[in-house]
Amino acid sequence: MKIIPITLALTLSACVTVTETVDTAPQSSDIEMAESRIALGLGYMGQGNMVKARANLEKALTHAPNYYRSQLSIAHYYEKVGEPDMARQYYRSALKQHPRNGNVLNNYGTFLCKQGEYAQADRYFNQAIDQPYYYLVSASYENAALCALKSGNKEQAYTYFQRTLDHDPNRARSILQIANLEIEQGKYTDARIRLMKFHQRYGLKKPSLQLLIRLEEQAGNEALKEKYQKQLDSLA
Repeated sequence: MKIIPITLALTLSACVTVTETVDTAPQSSDIEMAESRIALGLGYMGQGNMVKARANLEKALTHAPNYYRSQLSIAHYYEKVGEPDMARQYYRSALKQHPRNGNVLNNYGTFLCKQGEYAQADRYFNQAIDQPYYYLVSASYENAALCALKSGNKEQAYTYFQRTLDHDPNRARSILQIANLEIEQGKYTDARIRLMKFHQRYGLKKPSLQLLIRLEEQAGNEALKEKYQKQLDSLA
């Protein structure tokens, strides 16, 4: 299972949870100029223009070298271009300066999971979750769950998905992932109820119908399996 990280735009939009001194904190004008360059850099990255993306993200660092968004943005760039050593360098620099910033901790955890460093990734996800004034707790729990799933620890993944939904019952990805695990565990009634509620909230979706088809096939309910298959076919 491929981990699906929190998108950079989401991660970088949250509050800074670290307290900086007046002497080292970037001035607001520096941050504003860095923000403009970050927006341009991420926009170019989305278009696949990595040369202009790098130029703008490096300018963001020039404007505000100690600003965590500048650091995370350039780290993300190096991830995208397949330079994990450089990405790690910038993540660790951000972490050194902002050790209690939930966004930095979460993004570094996501990076570590991509590198297969699952235990370390789990550590940083949990550190992010434990930070006061960090408001993306559900997203970090979901990342921790997906990473646990990638590592093969389905029991831990199930627990993390449950914690995700405790904090945000509307996270569709976690609802589907936990339903999938319930089907694997033979908890057909729990999975069925979960997926019915999913359809009430979001309507019929291909992934949820595919799960129901597999559920009813494993449960031996051929009529329900055919019903959901027809609904799935109608969405194609």
